[in-house]
Amino acid sequence: MERDGAGLAALATLLADPTRATMCLALMDGRAWTATELARHAGVAPSTATQHLNLLVGGGLLAEVRQGRHRYVRLAGTPAADLVERLAAAAGDAGRPGAEPAAPSSLTTAHRRRALAAARTCYDHLAGTLGVAVTDAMTARGLLSWDRGLVLTDEGDRWMSALAGGWPPESRRPLVRSCLDWTERRPHLGGAAGAALCAHAVDAGWLVRVRRSRALRLTDAGRTALRERLGLELPPAG
Repeated sequence: MERDGAGLAALATLLADPTRATMCLALMDGRAWTATELARHAGVAPSTATQHLNLLVGGGLLAEVRQGRHRYVRLAGTPAADLVERLAAAAGDAGRPGAEPAAPSSLTTAHRRRALAAARTCYDHLAGTLGVAVTDAMTARGLLSWDRGLVLTDEGDRWMSALAGGWPPESRRPLVRSCLDWTERRPHLGGAAGAALCAHAVDAGWLVRVRRSRALRLTDAGRTALRERLGLELPPAG
């Protein structure tokens, strides 16, 4: 993308529309969605959703994936996901930094908000209260160090090797990266390690995806695994 004022303004315009912003936040679950699914999620007509998605793809925030006759879209990559998450953190629930969150309009909205705050995907890594708690536990165990910026220690590298097969991944992506959590306002673990940890947690049944949401639910097996592997004591689901 351009690095001048016009390029920045064009990028800002893409996310200035509530429908497009809602779609980008939905895609933070790391999966590819159809236009129909995103239209339903954003509460607009499929034709309207397609127009918005064409703008987002053209602007480089989303990438198009075609499978047969079906068209899917996903976030264009980690930089796009980082941008959306950081803007969400800066905006706050009420749309302005430091503002009190708006009261939920319904019981369903309140449940959805609580679920997202508790545990969710931030593109391909773990976020929310659980994501921050796991990051803190890894730091306390000496798996992560913040002394000179966030790094994975030698012990952390061995821990990841034992947890996730094929570690470290063959990728130019940083092994670890600090990602500001938009609900906790504290950092959670991103990068290749964050992605591998989240993928393993889902594959192993520690976490299950909440339908039609990027929220995650911690299972009893996950609660036990995190206690045994990280010494993380989490209360039973209420």
